[in-house]
Amino acid sequence: MADGVLTRADPPSGARESWRGLPISLRIGILYLLCRVVTSVFFLVAAELSGPTSRFGAKPSIGDFAIGWDAQWYWYVAVNGYPSELPLTEAGQVAENQWAFMPVYAYLAQVLGLPFHSWGAAAVLISLIAGYFACLVLYRLLRLRLDEVAATWAVLFFASAPLAALFQIGYAESLFLLLLFLSLNAVMRRKYGWLYLLLPLMGYTRPGVLAFALLLGLHGIQRWLARARDPLPRRHVAHIVALGALAVAVGFSWQAVAAVATGDPSAYLETELAWRRNWLPQPVAHFVPLEGFIEAAAFWFQSWGLGAVTGKIALALAVAAVAALLVFDRRVRALGPEIRLWSASYLVYLLLVFFPQSSVFRLLVPLSPLWGAAAVPRSLSWRLSVLGACLLGQWWWIYNMYALGNTYWQIP
Repeated sequence: MADGVLTRADPPSGARESWRGLPISLRIGILYLLCRVVTSVFFLVAAELSGPTSRFGAKPSIGDFAIGWDAQWYWYVAVNGYPSELPLTEAGQVAENQWAFMPVYAYLAQVLGLPFHSWGAAAVLISLIAGYFACLVLYRLLRLRLDEVAATWAVLFFASAPLAALFQIGYAESLFLLLLFLSLNAVMRRKYGWLYLLLPLMGYTRPGVLAFALLLGLHGIQRWLARARDPLPRRHVAHIVALGALAVAVGFSWQAVAAVATGDPSAYLETELAWRRNWLPQPVAHFVPLEGFIEAAAFWFQSWGLGAVTGKIALALAVAAVAALLVFDRRVRALGPEIRLWSASYLVYLLLVFFPQSSVFRLLVPLSPLWGAAAVPRSLSWRLSVLGACLLGQWWWIYNMYALGNTYWQIP
């Protein structure tokens, strides 16, 4: 499917040259389309396997899957907007509500869906199109560090990844990934001016722009330390500082919007905590950075019968292992400092704000530029093994979240 397959399988030179002669946009498009066909087959099989105990019932359609789960929340935002009065549970705590979902994707689908008279059709179309362009931009930014074959394989892994179903459902991830890759590409190419547009769009599509603020800070430090071999003009310093401030402002602005609209200064944080309360026996009173991961480590390891202390030790070891991977692994280092710094920044952001549960797999998708590291080894058997693992993981995720979707850890 990818360049490396065609080259190393040694097909007739005419076919190989014809493939390599196609514009990269077309080659990526062909690979992306093939991956979407595979995902559609997985969805069809999952629909056949779905039973009466599934959230989707017996024999749902792919369309039912596409507008299920959080897609319903985005649709609800598009139709009803955001509440001026926070809904409460019977215990008097803030209940789940629209303030947890950013507006760009929801309202864009509402506008584009007018000709179809269908929010869901437009939402899926946005995800599909944004997914293709995300693949194309990912290829462009990886080509700054990797050869053509490795970059193509990395895109193939990304388009076939365990969470690749997100390209075909009414979730904002595809659009967010496109904006994220464009932003990373701008940083890597020193085209900072584009970020004044991209950062607000990204920030109001999905949470995560605060991680990009951290990236910009670390990027500024890295460029300062490397200024002897990579000149740092004053205008770049001004851009990095201004954009870091913009990313911070955008990242916190949604809390301000929710506070003004509801009259409750803690409206957004209380809304986010509403989801966390579903997992813990004791209600969470206030948001405390890092507390979510520590509580989750104890929760999950207790659920597995291994004890809360074991969970906290495992969390510390996992953080150390990931840090070592980002710093020392030669395949990750080959991707360049910007991707490594983004990965570190985003993981720090998750550690500070997230309570890991079944949606943790989806929350890790912004780390997708690291697929480039998986594509660095030149062995065809290695690359095919990674691709096979991607497809197996994709089927596992679709089967559990859609064909089953009937227990607490089967929520995407």
